[in-house]
Amino acid sequence: MASATISLSPFVIFLLLLVGIVSWHSCEAREPFACDPKDARTTGLPFCRDSLAVADRVKDLIGRLTLQEKIRLLVNNAAAVPRLGIKGYEWWSEALHGVSNVGPGTKFGGAFPGATSFPQVITTAASFNASLWEAIGRVVSDEARAMYNGGAAGLTYWSPNVNIFRDPRWGRGQETPGEDPVVAGRYAASYVRGLQGNAGHRLKVAACCKHFTAYDLDNWNGVDRFHFNAKVSKQDIEDTFDVPFKMCVKEGKVASVMCSYNQVNGVPTCADPNLLRKTIRGVWHLDGYIVSDCDSVGVYYDTQHYTSTPEEAAADAIKAGLDLDCGPFLALHTEAALKRGLLKEIDVNGALANTLNVQMRLGMFDGEPSKQPFGNLGPKDVCTPAHQELALEAARQGIVLLKNRGPSLPLSPRRHRTIAVIGPNSNVTDTMIGNYAGVACGYITPMQGIGRYARTIHQQGCTNVACTDDKLFSAAVGAARNADATVLVVGLDQSIEAEFRDRTGLLLPGRQQDLVSKVAAASRGPTILVLMSGGPIDVSFAQNDPRIGGILWAGYPGQAGGAAIADVLFGTFNPEGKLPMTWYPQDYLSNLPMTSMDMRSSRSRGYPGRTYRFYKGPVVYPFGHGLSYTKFVHTVASAPTMVAIPLAGRHAHGNTTISGKAIRVTHAKCGRISLGVDLDVKNVGSKDGSHTLLVFSKPPAGHWAPHKQLVAFEKVHVPVKAQRRVRIDIHVCKFLSVVDRSGIRRIPMGEHSLHIGDTKHSISLQAATLGVIKS
Repeated sequence: MASATISLSPFVIFLLLLVGIVSWHSCEAREPFACDPKDARTTGLPFCRDSLAVADRVKDLIGRLTLQEKIRLLVNNAAAVPRLGIKGYEWWSEALHGVSNVGPGTKFGGAFPGATSFPQVITTAASFNASLWEAIGRVVSDEARAMYNGGAAGLTYWSPNVNIFRDPRWGRGQETPGEDPVVAGRYAASYVRGLQGNAGHRLKVAACCKHFTAYDLDNWNGVDRFHFNAKVSKQDIEDTFDVPFKMCVKEGKVASVMCSYNQVNGVPTCADPNLLRKTIRGVWHLDGYIVSDCDSVGVYYDTQHYTSTPEEAAADAIKAGLDLDCGPFLALHTEAALKRGLLKEIDVNGALANTLNVQMRLGMFDGEPSKQPFGNLGPKDVCTPAHQELALEAARQGIVLLKNRGPSLPLSPRRHRTIAVIGPNSNVTDTMIGNYAGVACGYITPMQGIGRYARTIHQQGCTNVACTDDKLFSAAVGAARNADATVLVVGLDQSIEAEFRDRTGLLLPGRQQDLVSKVAAASRGPTILVLMSGGPIDVSFAQNDPRIGGILWAGYPGQAGGAAIADVLFGTFNPEGKLPMTWYPQDYLSNLPMTSMDMRSSRSRGYPGRTYRFYKGPVVYPFGHGLSYTKFVHTVASAPTMVAIPLAGRHAHGNTTISGKAIRVTHAKCGRISLGVDLDVKNVGSKDGSHTLLVFSKPPAGHWAPHKQLVAFEKVHVPVKAQRRVRIDIHVCKFLSVVDRSGIRRIPMGEHSLHIGDTKHSISLQAATLGVIKS
């Protein structure tokens, strides 16, 4: 019964497409950014010859620029160079979960009134579906290229956000793929591949993984991100915070990394050569540019007082490896830094080489955009029915069924003909798309979605999520008494959690809990609670209330969120989402400052630890929790019980080091060590469905090892009574290794236990040499 597209009729969609096509063909194609074949000044110059290697073209262009021209290219609103036929360019565009107008590089209007708005990242992450993440990236980059061709957007997108959702109060946790480093890293690589395309060195658009590193506090208890010094151990940097960025660069081949506002161990990230030049570019081999978070260089001079003069701040940034400043600081102070001898022109050239490299790979120096790859994309390729269908599918896959007592779900259109739809988020539009969103193609609210299945009685219950009074409660209670079932849609929005707005607690805001309990007590039929939020909510009261039959978490489900919620409520879609973050009880926050960065627990300090990997206390719902309308069982069909770890070079002859019986990853022949596990998944329930296999490893006991860690995940669709075999390949060095207190990644020898739901399998890792020296 649910429509495959947003709430626009096919005829209206046809008209919109027709208008877009007519407007596209009635206007001039975008003029070339540079190297216009009609410009005699640049015809034949080497930097305009796309037959030459990019490095040679970049070198030629840099050699033709004056110092002042170079400096004006170091900032996001890069100036034009008219004498060389180069136009000005705005680097700052955003595409977190759809083309956004948050950055000045993108404008909606005219032939581009909106773009497909996918679910917020935390919701999409709950699908645990890497192919979906890449598919979304492909659609977003199609729409981004189309808007660029139409003069409405840039080609450099400062997305995705792959920071770890370390603390449940973080207002920007909604932008991230959750708390697990491997999930965040795989999301990063998948989404970036979708955005950037697979045309080799050429880029469809240029993505950016942000905010490097240990950035996960905005404004808490008087501490803001501009003043915060994150004190992080080498162990936690290597084991947690840097993992998604490393995977983004090395596996996703991202074109950019953004450094963050905060300091890490006393050094601003955008001025730290160990982080930028040594790690991102040196160890991980970034092929692209490093950009500051907006005004970060100014922040560490003006706010953090890291340097005595602005010239020193500019010099520190460029020498550390920063290539582009989001903000005016480098344009204002770099020339003075050169005159003072704090910087050399070759340093500026190095920064420009990295940004120009990306622009060349984007085709910005290849002449007319219409004659390049992706030059045919236009308004007809934005908000297409197929794109909107993918937004709906992504929302469906990201919804998590937390509770189903009885079972109370799915609802039946035959038995539940009248639905009371209640709550401050029951008929919202913008709330569903979260932050860093653009203008959606259209919306289906929860009330509209449910209205496709049954007659609705709508009462808001609270005027907004703050829910400061009970003036609307009686009408909501009356609606529940007169309906066959009640759906309460409550939770949070950007007034509670957002950029620069961290939460103060984990409970539902205001009197929402009171509303839910009163309505549930009065409801004539089953009561279902639907939660919209980015961060976790302590809903223990609802979990324990027998009158509340079901609980769904929808995150911020995007433009088609209401349709997806209704499809799950009525069983058109079998829920398959899993929580990408732990849901803690409110008292977890007792004596737990957001400023404490340690991941591991400490009994002596009464410190509980963070995320499922290091916290062992009570939870409302654990990481990976998510129910289905059917039942799956899985068994290990085949897996090794012992794996030999071959040692590299001189280490193979006994001259290696083991700490606590753990081999350094750098001492192993990692390319040869892969662990294959075959799992049989059977659907023994009564409904077709998809099952997410979460494979955890519990390493041998050790004071620096996690309790367990996710090492692989795969999604498989299994029809009723059918069985599917799934092959899981686990890279031993990447995923069975742990990090010691010195920040060294090691592979523990001995028994590792793989956990897939209730299924366990033990594997012994042994060094493939007898002459190992312990240390």
